[in-house]
Amino acid sequence: MGKSVNRVKAAAADLGLDIDVVTLPHSTRTADEAAIAVGCAPAQIAKSMIFEGAHSGALKLVLVSGAHQLDLARAPDLFGEDLVRADPKRVRKDTGFAIGGVAPIGHLCAMQTYIDAHLLGFDVVWGAGGAPDTVFRVDPHKLAAACRATTVTLT
Repeated sequence: MGKSVNRVKAAAADLGLDIDVVTLPHSTRTADEAAIAVGCAPAQIAKSMIFEGAHSGALKLVLVSGAHQLDLARAPDLFGEDLVRADPKRVRKDTGFAIGGVAPIGHLCAMQTYIDAHLLGFDVVWGAGGAPDTVFRVDPHKLAAACRATTVTLT
């Protein structure tokens, strides 16, 4: 396992999350790929999406259900400012993760975190484990608490 995956494992231990990062034989870059690989509904995939505040420049992590897309037109109401997709180079530099393997925990920098309310309706969700072919299962309420995530309704 690489540095990024080890960082996720260490962060989980520090946060009191009991997870097992699993390496899969196929890519889990998309929610549909991940859902097929682990045998769950796409809605149970917690996509870790990194945005940048259009005014503040601050990175924001949004954990989005695989069944949803983030409507950026609603960003000012949900996040207090317009959001733009963060540049992949900045994501890699500031979080330590490459796009497609961004985990919900273990980032190199602190950032505001938000969680899609839809994810909280499941007993278990799956997040990226720090590499494009790794995932872990977790109770979404425990994940939200560990990330100090603000709940947002995206639909």
